[in-house]
Amino acid sequence: MATIQHHYQLTVEWTGNTGAGTAGYRAYERQHEIMSSTAGKPAIAGSSDPAFRGDRERWNPEELLVASLSACHQLWYLHLCADAGIVVTAYVDRAEGIMAEEPDGSGRFTSVVLHPVVTVAPGTDVERARALPDRAHARCYVARSVVFPVRHEVTVNCEL
Repeated sequence: MATIQHHYQLTVEWTGNTGAGTAGYRAYERQHEIMSSTAGKPAIAGSSDPAFRGDRERWNPEELLVASLSACHQLWYLHLCADAGIVVTAYVDRAEGIMAEEPDGSGRFTSVVLHPVVTVAPGTDVERARALPDRAHARCYVARSVVFPVRHEVTVNCEL
C-alpha cells in the first residue's frame, strides 16, 4: 500500500513591530498571528512564553506543541473506542510538557505526559477501554513525529 501524503499550509505573520523593528532584543514584541489557508478558521493569537518576553494572554509555540500531542491522542483514542464499540461520554486531558533551557538559550522538550480522564457509558468493558491508549499513542501522528518521550496516564471511569 502506498504512503499517502497530506499537506498543511498556514501563515505565521509577526505583528509585534513597535516601529523600530528588531533594532534590539527589547525593541519589539513577540506577537504573531497563526492563520490557516482554509477559509473560515479563526486566527490563533500567538506570542513567546512570558519567560522570553512574550504575552501571557496569547498561545506560545510550546503550549501549542503540547496541545497538538494531547488533541492527536484524544482523536485516535476516540476513533479506536468507536471502532471497538466503547461509548465514551467525556474526555478531559490535563497534559503537561517539560522543556529544558540550555545555558546558551536554546532548549528542547524532554517529555510530555498526558493525563486523560475518560468517562464511558454504563455497561462498557472498562478494561478494554483502559487497553486502547497504547494503541492510540502508537497511531498518533504527532507523537510519532517528536524525538522526546510522550507518556500517557489514563484514568477510565464508568458512568453510574
